[in-house]
Amino acid sequence: MPRTQPDSPPAPYWLYLLECEDGAYYAGIALDVEQRFFRHVFGLGAKFTRARPPLRVLAAREYASKGDALRAELQLKALPRAHKLAFFEQTK
Repeated sequence: MPRTQPDSPPAPYWLYLLECEDGAYYAGIALDVEQRFFRHVFGLGAKFTRARPPLRVLAAREYASKGDALRAELQLKALPRAHKLAFFEQTK
């Protein structure tokens, strides 16, 4: 009988904040922030970043589940621009 591997925990999701060419911020979630950033850079990301290519990742935070990351993304997007970076400095 073949041995089975124990179930590995699900991969964490990341909430990330990008700075775009026009100074705008873009927030999203991903399993791999670096890979997602380069997809945005090469025009394979969101419509927003195709019009405003990202310059850099400003911040990222890990979440245990996609649902947790999506809830955090909604909270982040509701904040005024001046408070978005501070969101990542808060404890979870």
